[in-house]
Amino acid sequence: MSQKKDEAVAAVRTLLELMAGDGPANRFEAAVEEARRQGVTGTDLRMVEQIKRLVVGIQARLERRQQWSAALATLVDTASDLGSPHTVEDTLKIITRRARLLLGGDVSWVALPIADDDGDFRLHSLDGHVTMLNARLRIPKGTGLAAAVRAHRAPLWTSDYLTDDSFRHAGELDQWISAEGLHAVLVVPLSRAAGTQGTLHVADRSVRHFCADEIALVNMLAEIGGVALDRALHLDETREEMSALRERVLRAEAELADARGLVVAQRSLLDLVLGGCDPHLLVEECHLRLGAPVLLCGPHGTAIAAAGDLSEHTREEFARVAKDTALLPDPAPTFQDDGIWSVPVLAGSHHLGVLHVQAGPALADDTAQLLRYAAQVAAVLLSHQEGGSAVAEGQFRDELLGDLLIGVPRPREVLEQRARRLGIGLDQPHVVVIARPEGDAQAHAVTRASSCARRMNGLQTTHEGDIVLLLPGTDPGAAARTVHDELSSLPGRPPTVSGSGPVPDPGSVLQGYREAARCLDAMTALGAAGTSASTHEMGFMGVLLSEQVDAERFIQSTIGAVLDYDEQRLTELIRTLDAYFDTGGSPTYAAEKLHVHPNTVARRLERIGDLIGSDWQKPERALEIQLALRMSRIRRVLRERGRPAGDAAGDQDA
Repeated sequence: MSQKKDEAVAAVRTLLELMAGDGPANRFEAAVEEARRQGVTGTDLRMVEQIKRLVVGIQARLERRQQWSAALATLVDTASDLGSPHTVEDTLKIITRRARLLLGGDVSWVALPIADDDGDFRLHSLDGHVTMLNARLRIPKGTGLAAAVRAHRAPLWTSDYLTDDSFRHAGELDQWISAEGLHAVLVVPLSRAAGTQGTLHVADRSVRHFCADEIALVNMLAEIGGVALDRALHLDETREEMSALRERVLRAEAELADARGLVVAQRSLLDLVLGGCDPHLLVEECHLRLGAPVLLCGPHGTAIAAAGDLSEHTREEFARVAKDTALLPDPAPTFQDDGIWSVPVLAGSHHLGVLHVQAGPALADDTAQLLRYAAQVAAVLLSHQEGGSAVAEGQFRDELLGDLLIGVPRPREVLEQRARRLGIGLDQPHVVVIARPEGDAQAHAVTRASSCARRMNGLQTTHEGDIVLLLPGTDPGAAARTVHDELSSLPGRPPTVSGSGPVPDPGSVLQGYREAARCLDAMTALGAAGTSASTHEMGFMGVLLSEQVDAERFIQSTIGAVLDYDEQRLTELIRTLDAYFDTGGSPTYAAEKLHVHPNTVARRLERIGDLIGSDWQKPERALEIQLALRMSRIRRVLRERGRPAGDAAGDQDA
C-alpha cells in the first residue's frame, strides 16, 4: 500500500509540474493514465483525477486571464492609436481591423446611415473580405441583424446568419454574406456622442458561438471607436469650414484688390473731367482702363469719340449697335452681338448717349462697375459741355406735365406755348397713361418711362408715387400696352398700367388722369396687378370709372351695329335680343314670346353674331350686351317722355 501511495504522490507531483510549466492539456491526462498503469486505484486514483481537473481548470482560467490581458492591451493600443487625429475613413479602417484581430474573426465591417436618406445604411471599411459584391451595397431600413441592435442599443449575435429567422433579411446583403461564405456574425452598436448611429460587425466563415468576454471586448472597442469617429467627423467638418473660410478670405482679398484698382480708375476718370478734358481724351482713358475698344455715341447714335484697335469690321459692328441702342433706358450694361457691351449715358432720367465697349462675351464684376462709372463720368462731361441744356429740357417736361395735373387754372395759351417750345402740340389728342411699378424697380422704371415718352414725343413725370405719361394718340389701350411692354423688361414683377382718354386739350388732362387712376385702383382691387388696360377696354366697368359717363359711346360700341341694322332695314334684331335674354337664352321660348317660328329666331341670332361677333353669347360679352340693352331701353323711354305724343311713335331705336 505504501508503494501505491508513492505512485499517487508522484502522479500528483507530475500534474503540478505540468501546471507550473504550462504543459499541454493532453499531458495531464497522460499523467493520470500512468498512475493507473502503476496500479493506483480506489481513493488514490480519484484524488489524482480530481487534482487533474483542478489543475486543468486553473490552467484554463490562467489562459483566459492571459487572453483578457492581451485583449485589454490591444484595446489600450487601439485607444492610443485612435487618440491621434485621423480622417473618418482612416478611423473606420482602424476600428474594423482591430475588431477582426481582437476576436480572430474572418471579416469585419461598419454600417453607417446614408446622408440625406430615409433610413438606409451602407457598408464601410470592410476588412478581410474576398469578393467585391459589397461595392455600393445598401442595407434597407429595418433589415438585417443590425436593425435589432440599433433598436435595442445592445449587442446581438447569431451562429449561422443565413439560417436564422429571428430577424428580417435583406436580399442583397444575404447574397454578399453567402458569397463570402460567412456564418457566425456578431453585431454591436457603434455609439457616438449623439446616440447610436452605426453598427460594428465581426463575422466568421464557420458556425460558432460568441462568449460573453468576446462580446464585451468588441462592445468596448465599439464605444472607444464611436468616440473617435465622432471626433473624426468634427475634425473633417472643421477642415471643411477652414477650407471654406480660407477661400472666402482669398476672395475677399481679391475683391479688395479689385476695389482698390476700381477706386484708382474712378479717380483718374473724374480728374480728367474736372480738368476740362474733351470726350476723345476721356474715351482714350476708358480704353486704357478697360483694355478694350471703346465708342461714345450721342442720343441718336452719332459717334462722338472712339479709342482702341478699331478694325473696319469692329467699326461696322459699333455703328450697327449704336444705331440699334440709341435710347438704352436700362443703366446696367447690356450685351449686344460680337462681344459688345452697351451702357447708357444718363443725367438723371435724361438720355445723353451710349458708351459701347467690345469686352467679349463675359463681363467681370469690376469691369461692369468701371463701365457704369465711365458712363456716369461721360454724362458729367457731356452735360457740362452742353451747358445742362438736356437736363433743363427734361426738367421743363416734368414741370409742364406736373402743372397740368395740379388742378390750378392756368391760361390755355400759356400751357400750349410752353409745350410748343418742347416740340409738343397739346392742341392734338393725347392719352393719359399711369404706371405703378412693383418692388424696387421705381428708379429704373422712371428712367425707362422717360425714354419712352421722349421717343413718342410725349411728357412724363412722377405724381403721388406713380409714373404718369401724356402721349400723343387716341387709343389709350394701345398706349398702356406699349408702356407696359417697355417696363416689363426690367427685373422684378411687371408693373400695373392703366390708360384713359383721349383728352382734347390741356384742361382735360387732369380729368383723364383721374379716370386712369380710378381704373388703376380698380385693376388692383380686381386682382389684375401686373397687367395693362384702359377704361374703354373694361367695358361697363369703364363707364362706371369714367368721370363723365358716356353711355352713348358704350351703347354704340356694344350693340350699335345691331341698332343701325334695325334702323336701316326695319328689322327686329334688338327685340329678338331682348326676348332671347329675357327667356334665359332659349331660342324656342324667345320665338314663343315674339310669336314667330323658332327658325326665324335662329336666323336673327346668326345675323346678330355676324354684326357684333360670334362670341357675343359668352358670359362676359352677354353681360355687357344686356347692360347696353337696358341702357338703350331706358334712354328710349326717357326720350319718349320728353316728346309730344305725336312724335313718340317715330323712335324705333328698340
